[in-house]
Amino acid sequence: MTLYIDPPTWPGHGRLWSHLVSDVSYDELHLFAAGLGVPRRAFDSDHYDLPSHRYADAVAAGAVEVGSKELVRRLTQAGLRRPKGRPARSPRQ
Repeated sequence: MTLYIDPPTWPGHGRLWSHLVSDVSYDELHLFAAGLGVPRRAFDSDHYDLPSHRYADAVAAGAVEVGSKELVRRLTQAGLRRPKGRPARSPRQ
């Protein structure tokens, strides 16, 4: 199980956010997020949004720190990238 997280540099709602992704499946991603206690409502199409204060928790639980471009590259190569406004195409939900 390998999950990836980018640095908390994305502003929103008065705080900074990271993105948490899997390069295997959405099931793996949901399982990892649930283990961290991240609510399902934080799932946004193909990733979880994590506030900056949860970044260290995700890394301590095994998420690999990568840059934002690398995170998107891995997600796209795995066939799990879902651009906003496009329906799911992958059977690996």
